[in-house]
Amino acid sequence: MSEWIDVNSVANLPPGSVSLIDVNDIEVAVFNIGGQFYAIEDICTHDGGTLAEGEVQGFEIECPRHGARFDLRSGRVTAPPACEDISTFQVRILDNRVQVHAADDNH
Repeated sequence: MSEWIDVNSVANLPPGSVSLIDVNDIEVAVFNIGGQFYAIEDICTHDGGTLAEGEVQGFEIECPRHGARFDLRSGRVTAPPACEDISTFQVRILDNRVQVHAADDNH
């Protein structure tokens, strides 16, 4: 059976915002980009720093520590120094609640 975890209400995650949630002991950052929601593991594969505090440009998040960039939609690295993609998670809206699937999409 699939497990979906509540993040927040849609109203509490307006465009441009991010929310952190623990998913099976993994810190997950959920971003609202223009009304679409994307969830990634909140850890830079370059040095283990948090990504949620980074700057978002379009669909990319830039690690605030060393400038590695990742696509929020796919988790793919878009700029070094990172060379390993980050994990992404499925997101859905159910009854005006943002939910994240408990298993990452990369495994």
